[in-house]
Amino acid sequence: MDILNDLIMQAIASPWLYLVLLAVTIIDGFFPPVPSETVLVAAAAVATSTGEGNLLLLGVVAAVGAAIGDNIAFWIGRRIGTERFAWMRRPRVAAAFAHAQRALDRRSATLILGARYIPVGRVAVNMTAGGLGFPWRRFLPLSLVAGLSWSAFSLVIGLLAGAWIKDQPLLSAGLGIVVALVIGVVIDRIAAARRRREPAPHLAG
Repeated sequence: MDILNDLIMQAIASPWLYLVLLAVTIIDGFFPPVPSETVLVAAAAVATSTGEGNLLLLGVVAAVGAAIGDNIAFWIGRRIGTERFAWMRRPRVAAAFAHAQRALDRRSATLILGARYIPVGRVAVNMTAGGLGFPWRRFLPLSLVAGLSWSAFSLVIGLLAGAWIKDQPLLSAGLGIVVALVIGVVIDRIAAARRRREPAPHLAG
């Protein structure tokens, strides 16, 4: 345990941590299996527990990486579009895209900001926004706000976990990750419940 704690303390003090965090948060913006939340929460928990590292820099790096990743997803969607493949032109799929377009027109801020907290949801929403021609000049500021709010939220989780378990970076990181995962599951369930309550779009054909 002491050896692991020493290794973690060395990692949190290394400038490579910030580069790894930036890379992870960028990739997670368009490839959800990469666990950016757990990396940020664990790093924040260890930094708080040990007094090493820079929480503000962690937050800024994560926010910037998140915004870049979300914009990459947006431009992937813009590149692919909504009619490139035959399955996209099927009546039911086209109707779903039309429903998404109306939702983006009515409550784009809610969708884009809320989706940032759902790993798969943020990729789907951001790629759909790009594919449906949502204006990038509107998407960019929303993605920046989403990245900042998500980063601050994750930092708070890590900070609380690190403050609760002092001088035990391994335990504080583990606690922070567990709390982040639980909150992620709760948010995902709430989002799924809201989708079920929404009226289904009219399906042609």
